[in-house]
Order: sequence, then C-alpha cells, then structure tokens
Amino acid sequence: MSKTIKFFLSIFAIAAILLIIFISTGANIYTDWLWFKELNFEKTFTIMFLSNFILRLLIGVIFAAVIYLNLHFTKKPINKFINVEKDSKVENLFGEERNQIFDWLNKKRLNIIYLISSIVLGFLFSSISSESWKMVLKYLNKTAFNSVDPIFNNDISFYVFTLPFYSFLREMGMVVIVISLILVGAIYIIFTGIHSFSEVSAKLSSRAKKHMSVLVFMFLLFKAWDYRLKMYDILFSPSGVVFGAGYTDVHASLLGYRVLFFVVLFVALAVLYSLFKNNYKPLIWGIGAWIVLSIVFTGVYPAFMQQYRVEPNEINLEKNYIENNINMTLKAYNLDHVENKDFELSQDDLSYDDLMEYETVVDNVRLWDYRPLQSTYNQLQALRQYYSFEDIDIDRYQLGNDYTQVMLGARELDQNALAAQAQTWVNRTLKYTHGLGVTMSPAGKVRDNGQPEFLVQDIPPVVNNENLNLENSSIYYGEKTNNYVIVNTDETEFHYPMGSENVYTQYEGTGGVEINNILRKTMYALRFGTTKILLSDDINNQSQVMYNRNIHQRVRKAAPFLRYDSDPYIVNAEGRLFWIYDAYTTTNLYPYSQPFNNSGDNYVRNSIKVVVDAYNGTLDYYVIDDSDPIAVTYSKIFDDLFESVDQMPDSLRKHLRYPQDLFKIQTQIYSTYHMQDPVVYYNREDVWSIPNENYQGSTIPVEPYYIMNQLPDEEEAEFILMTPFTPSNRNNMIAWMAARNDAEHYGELFAYRFPKDQLVYGPNQIESRIDQESEISQLLTLWSQRGSEVIRGNLLVIPINNSVLYIEPIFLQAESGGIPELRRVIVSYKNQIIMRENLEEALKALLKEGEGMAVPQEDVRDLEDKTGADIKTDTEVSQQGTQPQVSDTAQDSADLMSATSAELIKRANDLYQQAQQALQNGDFAQYGEIITNLGEVLNQLSRTGE
Repeated sequence: MSKTIKFFLSIFAIAAILLIIFISTGANIYTDWLWFKELNFEKTFTIMFLSNFILRLLIGVIFAAVIYLNLHFTKKPINKFINVEKDSKVENLFGEERNQIFDWLNKKRLNIIYLISSIVLGFLFSSISSESWKMVLKYLNKTAFNSVDPIFNNDISFYVFTLPFYSFLREMGMVVIVISLILVGAIYIIFTGIHSFSEVSAKLSSRAKKHMSVLVFMFLLFKAWDYRLKMYDILFSPSGVVFGAGYTDVHASLLGYRVLFFVVLFVALAVLYSLFKNNYKPLIWGIGAWIVLSIVFTGVYPAFMQQYRVEPNEINLEKNYIENNINMTLKAYNLDHVENKDFELSQDDLSYDDLMEYETVVDNVRLWDYRPLQSTYNQLQALRQYYSFEDIDIDRYQLGNDYTQVMLGARELDQNALAAQAQTWVNRTLKYTHGLGVTMSPAGKVRDNGQPEFLVQDIPPVVNNENLNLENSSIYYGEKTNNYVIVNTDETEFHYPMGSENVYTQYEGTGGVEINNILRKTMYALRFGTTKILLSDDINNQSQVMYNRNIHQRVRKAAPFLRYDSDPYIVNAEGRLFWIYDAYTTTNLYPYSQPFNNSGDNYVRNSIKVVVDAYNGTLDYYVIDDSDPIAVTYSKIFDDLFESVDQMPDSLRKHLRYPQDLFKIQTQIYSTYHMQDPVVYYNREDVWSIPNENYQGSTIPVEPYYIMNQLPDEEEAEFILMTPFTPSNRNNMIAWMAARNDAEHYGELFAYRFPKDQLVYGPNQIESRIDQESEISQLLTLWSQRGSEVIRGNLLVIPINNSVLYIEPIFLQAESGGIPELRRVIVSYKNQIIMRENLEEALKALLKEGEGMAVPQEDVRDLEDKTGADIKTDTEVSQQGTQPQVSDTAQDSADLMSATSAELIKRANDLYQQAQQALQNGDFAQYGEIITNLGEVLNQLSRTGE
C-alpha cells in the first residue's frame, strides 16, 4: 500500500471519528432542546446554551487575537534568521536539518502556523470559562441587597455579583499576558542566538525589548488591579477571632495591599521609563521595594501587630469586628428576625384534663418513626416485588374538621426488581413505565396489632377518608424513575396487578416529547445508544419519549444554577400527585458571614419551591421570597422559568413545608450566634448544642422534626418544625427553636428559652433515664432475647401548656425480617417515666391515674415468669420506704476486701443506680452517702485489679 493511500485512509478515519463525535454531540444538544421545549423552557435553554457558547467563543477569539498579535511582532527576527546563508550559530542550533526546515518555512507558512497555533491555544483556554456564564449573567442582571458591608460601605451586591466578574477579567487578562510573554520570549531567545542570561542585553534587539517591556507593563497593571481587588478579600478572612476582617486585617493587611498597589504601579511606569531612557535604576529600585514591602506587609507586619498589639488587648480591639460578624451572619442566614421568647414553666403539675384541652396536639403526636415505617410500608403495601417506597414523607391534611399530621410514601416501580427474564427492552421501555399511588397513614394512630391505620392503601389505591381524593395516581416521574420510557405506543402499558391477572392502560397526559418523524427517532436512537427505537413496530407518530424522569435529575437539568434539598416530598392535591422540591440560592461571598459547609457557602435562602407533576412531568419554579436578591436576579435572567408564588394553586400552597436541610443549617449557626453581645460571644459563655438521642443502639444527633403543636400565646395548633438545644457539654435542655409552616405565618422563626434556674431534662438525659428504669430496660432486654429486635423511635420533645412532655415509641421487629410493629409508647414528665401499649394509656397512667408503675402489672408478671426474679414495681418500692436502701450494698472494709472482682462490679453498679434514684428524688444527703460508698467499692476494685 502506497504512502498516498495510507495518508488518505488516515485522513478519512480521523474525519469519520470527528463526524461521529459531532453527530453524537449534536443529537444530545438537539434532544436537550426538545426536552426544554416540552417544558416551555426554550428561552431558558437558549440563554444557558448561547451564553456559555458565546462567552467561550469570545474568550477564545480574544485569546487567539492577543496571542496572534504578539506572535506577529516576532516575524521579523524569524524571517531574518531564515535568510541567513550560513551561520555557525544556526548550525549549532539545528545541525543538518536546518536546510529541510527553513527551505520549507516562508512568510506565508509562518503566518499560517501562527494563526493555527493561536486558534488552538484560544480554544484550549476558552474551556476555562465553562461555568463562568452564570457569573457573567448575574453581573449583567445584578440586584441590590440594600445592605452594605461595615468596612468599605459597598452594597452586598458588589461582592456577590460584581467582584467575581472583576476577578474573572483580571484572571483572564493575566493568563493571556503570561502566555504571550512566554511564547514571544522563547522565540526571541531562540532566534536571536542567546545562550546565556548575560547575552540578553547585547543580542536582544530594540524591537524585542520594547515588545517584551510592553507585555511586562501590561502584566504589572493587572497585578496592581489584583492588589486592589485583594483589599476586599479581608472581608472573608478566616484567620481572625471570627470569620471576616479583624483588627489586624483592617489596620495591617489592608494597608499593605494599598501600599503594594502603588508600588506595582511605580514598577510598571519604571519599566516604560527604563525602556525609553535606557536607565534601569528606577526599575531595579522599584522591584527591590516591591519584594521587601511584600514580605513586610504580607507576613511580618500583620504577624507583629497580631502578637504584640491585638492579642494582649483582643477583646477591646476585636469587639467591633465580632459585632460585624454576628450581625452579618444573622442577616446571611435570615436569622436576624428570630423572635426570642421565654418559655415559662408552670409550677403546678400538668393534669390529664389540662392536656386534653390540646386535643389536636395530642391526637397528632407523631408516634411513627419514618425509618421503621418505611420497612412497614414496603412489607404491607408494596404488594409486588417491583414496587417499593423510596422514602416516607411527613405532611398535614385538613380532613374535615380534623387538622391531621400524616405519613405517606409514593409507591414507585423499580424496573431493576423485575425478574431476570423480564429485563427486556420492550418491558423496560414500553411496558413497565410507571408506579401507582401512595400509602398514607395518620402520624398518631396505631391499630391494635401495632400496624398503622391507613387513610390510603392498596392497589388500586383505596381511599378511606371522604376528604381525600385520588383520581389519577400514576407516577411517571419520581425518585426511582431512572430510565427513559416511551408511551402512547401500540404496546399497552402495565398499570397494576389484579389477582392473577394484570390491568393495562394507555398514557393520556402531556408528558414526554413526541417522536413523530424519522429525524427525532434517529436523534433519540443516538442519544440512548439503541437502534430499537428505529426498528420497533410498536412506536407510532403519537408516541412520546419520557427521559430525565428522576426528579432529582430533572430539576437540576432545568435549573443547574440552584442548590436543591435532599428530601422532596409527595403531595396529594386536586385528585393528583405532585412532588414539592425545595431549592436554594447560595453564595460564598457574603461579607463577614460564617461559612456552613466545605464549599465555603455563607449565605442561603429557600426562595424557590419547585413543583413536579408526577403524571405529566411539568416543572413549576415558584419564587416564594422576592426579598432575596439572588432569586430576583435569576428571575430577570430566566423570565420564562420562574413564576410568582401568587400563581401557585392554594391546594399546593397549604402543603408547603419549611425544609429540614435549611433548618439544620440555621440551628447550627444559631447555636452560637444567638449570643449577640460581642463579649459574651468572644468568651463563648452560652454556646448551645444539638442534643443526642438513642436509635437502634447508636447515639445520633436529634434531627429537626415536624410536629403538630400549639405555640405559646397562640389559639390553635399548627404544623411546625422544631429542634431542642442543650448547653455545650451539658445534657439538660436550655431552649428550643421552631419554624412555622402554616398560611401567612410560613417561615417565621421562634426561639424559646427555658428558665436558667430550673432543670429541664434534655433528650439524652431522658434516654439515660429510660435505660436506668429497671422495669422498662429489663422488659426491652427480654423482648430482644425472644428473637425480636427492639427499635426505639424518635424521642420527641413536646413543649405544651408551660410544660414539657417526652414521648418515645417502641417498635418490635422479628430478627428474621418481620414487620416493625409499634408495641409500646414511653412518656416522661418531670421525674416520671411510664410505658404503656398506646399513648392514651400512657398519658392516663402518667397524669390521671397516678399509678406510679413504669410498666403495666401484666408486663411485670411477664418479667417475673421469664426471669424468675422478684420484680418490684415503683409502688412496692415506695411502700418499703421512699429512699433507696443502701445498707446491704455499702459493706464494711472487711467485706469489701473478701469480695471478688465480679461481686465488686455488681455492687458498684447497684450503688450507681441508687445514686441516680436519690438524685432524681432531690435527696442530696442520701446521694452523697451513696457516692462515698461507691468510692470505697471502686478503690477496692482497683486494688483487686493490681
């Protein structure tokens, strides 16, 4: 095979590969455009695509033009070098290949080489800006925050929108100048025959010196601009006593940047002066001063001031800057409007009748923990192996006169769970296309068998409440819909099983893109990498292809510039199913604000609610907070994407929830930033913590939880999100925070503080007291030894009627994978802990009957039968005396010395339990005596170990 044929075959192969890449890329772009068009977001797609394309093209053209212009000035020495007949220097550089290279190279070809090289470099560097289109669009559509920083008095919008754009321009300018300087410097050195640094001045032409001097001058101007922009960086300094500018930053670092700014400008002018006057002394002095002052003002002087000026007087000097950090952080997290109130604890005992006045609250106590309930739903309501409940959501519905908190989950179809022989393209694409319905149960209701009462259940969905309506329950878009499907085909879709047969359906909605011509079929065949779309006889001109159906992927595809919550939730409204997805606007450029994650974000707003139609897949982005400048800016850019919250149907608005992810961030920040006095903050005198709870044998932080509660001074119960606080390194509860969800009060935040002179048990203390309650702990241990797994659900702290109740559900599940059943409810109030079969019995035993028994008598007898022990109830103990008996445990020294290690350990454990009981009874004298005896036992135990 000749070289010519090989050459043309190589060219053809390369062209074929490039054509395939081009067609594949084109297919993805075209089908993406069809997807946005289906959602009526063509303008959004066009803006995102063209802004990215135009910005990259613009950067590429500018880079290529600047590089080519600089290369153009190097033509003269190269052409002169080419025309040299014979030169020893040339021979040294190129040897025998000199003739072959330079005989071929001429002015025209050199120009082509320069042009192609510039275009290639411009294309490569344009990829740097692949995400910069968002920053440019936000700069061009910026919205004022109407709030200024305390140091430079600039509107916050300058830092969020303008400063990133300026930094981008400075970075691009410095990069293109440096690249140009490296290229032309290399060309001048090579083609001028320079072999050492000492030859630069003698051999470098005046033209070359001027060219490189201009580039250095331009670089220094950009460097001066860099120092100017770095002045604003002190507002984001992480090195001080708080995040943001501190005393050293303002009085040392800022001064240094100002000095260096003028020094670099002087050096830039010295470059031009030395070029035209041939006097390098100003340049040498300028560079020397630059180096020295950089060391002094970026290291020595700030460190000196911090150590010898600030640290000895830190509180006084940093006080104003701490206050700046507190105020700006509270604004950034929307915590500056938290209403602080005192939660006065009643001196009188809470009675059962008083509690029943809060009927809605009591009826809606969330007994069902979402984790075991998910397993219950999957075992009782999935009904087929290909259905599953991906998540359990918490919401509230108005059911007639009852405002009811509910748990519900979407029954989605998992194609991966189909039998192996059913994993065909027809089944996965045309037949098994959607899930069906939801399962819903009240959060506070339990059947006698420990299973939930269902408001909606079974397949097809059966609605057990006349106030609920579910006419269309098909789920084509959900959390497990990961594959594309094609509907409205000649192949009927599986709808749901009915006994030994199946019910089939045909899609009647608007979701999906019509594939009504050969072009679209070809494009989708390329996108999904299958020819079956082209060859299938079941696909007709009315068929619609649904893709990007997973709602997590779907919302991010339509609006990739937003942050999204981790927990979308399903809503039944107007007889149909919708997903509500919380979206956030964030930035890491809010001055002085404390960052909350690894990305450095220090501003967050839940300004946007996304509603996804589970049947049609439509997306509605509602702006619920038009006071958020970032959301307003996005609304200006994508005016076809965002809608006003006024356009949201009331049937959906009443299901809006304050998101847990946002509340977690806010409570973490507020645990420190509720201290608004700078001195108190500096000393960390009142730091709060998120308490811990026990779940399945592990200690985990308490998650924010939704409950139905009646806030103090309010007349009706409402749906709130709350979390308790404990003091740092302490377990007692000091405060709790709530976010309101209902109607016009949505988003209001309250922090209720408990009296500091009264002990309020924290969740972890209640968990410990449950563990120490012998009757309860022994009963739970007995159940776990009978082949069952004991699951302790969420411990709920419920502040109500100037009192605090603690409620924890107990689930039993067979170790072999049985159904979790709610079998007991533990309720605690003040020093009492009661466990009964249901909440009503527990509350009556605790507040009305006053039995004093931690567990029912039948449970005590069950323990005695199984263990052979004589279990005394609290009542029996009280009849023997109100104080714990310690005489049998606190032995004299002789007895202790003769005891074995096992006996000593048992005695120590008994004494510890007695000490806790004495402490709960408030008998500190008895407590001290027991602790003394415990010390003697522990000392003897340590000697025994020796």
